[in-house]
Amino acid sequence: MTRYGGRRSQAARDAITVEIGYALCSAAFAAAVVLGAVTGPALLFELPGALETVLRHTGPLLATLLFAVRTVSVLIRFRRADQPGRPGRTDHGS
Repeated sequence: MTRYGGRRSQAARDAITVEIGYALCSAAFAAAVVLGAVTGPALLFELPGALETVLRHTGPLLATLLFAVRTVSVLIRFRRADQPGRPGRTDHGS
């Protein structure tokens, strides 16, 4: 059921499924890039012990945080764009 009592159409359900997939894939890609950028130098180069430890712990933490934030922000933006400003009406910019 939608917010106004109607059922979602198949197209609306498909759009939600696609948006969830996009949110997860784009979040996973962004997290992988951040993980590689932050943790990569610690794995590739001889760094001082403290710096290596910080990079190895910070990379996964930032990647996890970015994954969560990206996923939620994409889904919230989709939900806001999906809701009309007034019940029963859509805003097509006219």
